[in-house]
This record gives sequence, structure tokens and C-alpha cells, in this order.
Amino acid sequence: MVRVYGIPNCETVKRARAWLQAQGVAHTFHDFKKQGLPPERLDAWLATLGWEALLNRRGTTWRQLGEATRAAVTDTASARALMLTKPSVVRRPVVEWPDGTVSAGFDPEDWARRV
Repeated sequence: MVRVYGIPNCETVKRARAWLQAQGVAHTFHDFKKQGLPPERLDAWLATLGWEALLNRRGTTWRQLGEATRAAVTDTASARALMLTKPSVVRRPVVEWPDGTVSAGFDPEDWARRV
């Protein structure tokens, strides 16, 4: 089963979930706001995707961080610490696919190849 992680009011997450539903793809949803960001999942995603692909530098949460906080994110450890305290800086949605692969962000063409 496809597992989708994100925030329900995120427009990209909304589009992604609607796309999955339209394709008839069964999936579960993990809400970062209500259920938190599981550290063991984050570690797996960081190992697979890398911190730079997982960090959303275009989002409101990132832009609202102080300059010193943003400048301090320079490696996996510092990105991980920030993501655990502010899950909204994680690029969304993060999807765990049935074949064991992981993706971040919504790319309908890529997703069509995966389902």
C-alpha cells in the first residue's frame, strides 16, 4: 500500500491525494500536524533522498525562520534536527511506495510510472 506523509491543508498534498484517489490507488495518510514526524521514518528518507531533496526551502515555514537558523542548516544532522522540530519544512508529500522506494513532492508523471 502507498503511504503518504504530509499536512492535510498543504495544496500539494491535497492535489497528490486527489490524484491517487482518481487513479484508484489505495493509500494511507500520516498527518505530521496530528501524528508528528516519526524519527525512524525521517532517518530512512534522509538516507534514501538526502537532506537537500527533503528540505523545502520554498515554503512559508522556511522563509519565516531567522537568517541564523537557515544558515545553520548545512548537513544531514542539522537538517534532521530542524525537520523534527518543524515538520513543515519537509518537502511534501513524502510517499513510501509499495516497491520500497520513496519520493518527495508531487510529480504526476513519475507517480503514473510507479502505480
